[in-house]
Amino acid sequence: MACTRNAVIAAALLVTPAAHAQPTQGTENSLAAPAEEAQKALRQTFTNLEFEDFGPAPVEGPLYQASAGGRMIYFAPKSKHLLFAAVYDRNGINVTALAQDQKARKRLAAINPAQALAMGPADAPSVIEFTDPDCPYCQALDRFWAAKAREGKKVRRLIYFVSGIHPEAAAKAEHILCSSDPTAEFRAIYAGMVPPILRRCAAGAAKVAADAASVARMGVSGTPTLFLGDKMVSGFQQGEIEAFLDAHRPPDAKRPAVIPPSGNTP
Repeated sequence: MACTRNAVIAAALLVTPAAHAQPTQGTENSLAAPAEEAQKALRQTFTNLEFEDFGPAPVEGPLYQASAGGRMIYFAPKSKHLLFAAVYDRNGINVTALAQDQKARKRLAAINPAQALAMGPADAPSVIEFTDPDCPYCQALDRFWAAKAREGKKVRRLIYFVSGIHPEAAAKAEHILCSSDPTAEFRAIYAGMVPPILRRCAAGAAKVAADAASVARMGVSGTPTLFLGDKMVSGFQQGEIEAFLDAHRPPDAKRPAVIPPSGNTP
């Protein structure tokens, strides 16, 4: 769930797989032996995996890895296939996720958190958030943060505005930044308020321009994009955000309440 400037999935629709000739009867036996060996290796390597069908995939030749829109993709140039997949090693480790996190850590070095619009308690866990005032998923995320704050799960949001997706995003971002209370104006705009006149100021325009430069350096192409610690999350992925909040709850909040027994104990 994200607003995107470049739909990566559209690229997959443009990739045409190469035609594959049907094997002749004389080649069936030569194809069967490698397939049997591959199936045996799959069972031995991933012992907990249950599967019914097994056969050759349409992908041919070597696979290459690329980063696009905050996620890893794989390309097979020989058969012209694009794969959106998670790759696991024999120990069950998601190496695709590891590669994504490594990319995220490198991207974090390209921005200065001190230049962000900070919202939320200074002592709460920090979340870097690339957002767009006209993105419906960003608006839903803002409502989510408010609900979590009422539950006691507060965060420190470090806000960067993405202004290249919706036509009025830059003007609305500048309006927020130029107000006397940017946090209150942010919440009003994200709740759907349409101001009759959008404020303008040099400092706000400079911040919007600086955010646009940060967006370009980070390679952010959709909103919301979050950095939860070292992990980059593209879109409003509620499950991943909930896991981050649970991992950063105060120690006292994680322990169940102890109800003292009634009466006197011997």
